[in-house]
Amino acid sequence: MAETKKTEGLMYKGRPLRRVGNLIYYGTMADKYIIMMQILESKTEKDLALASKVSVQLQLTDPDLKSRNRIVKKSEKDSLYAAMDIGAIWLERALKEK
Repeated sequence: MAETKKTEGLMYKGRPLRRVGNLIYYGTMADKYIIMMQILESKTEKDLALASKVSVQLQLTDPDLKSRNRIVKKSEKDSLYAAMDIGAIWLERALKEK
């Protein structure tokens, strides 16, 4: 019998995306870094809520650190697309470093 790979949710560029309320986590907690995006403001266009202000943070996943000490980089973007774009770049670069 052939094995099928079970998908565990939404993926972006080979990494998982998880949403909890206004927070979106990009990456795996098993890695050294993860991206956290927080939707700060949204606007409505044609009955659809769109993020208009998003905070992006590159964070360490070390559970022994306080939350404010986990932040490596942070920025604010004016759309979810821009936030995802910079977050993917930051995470890829951080995980390539040794």
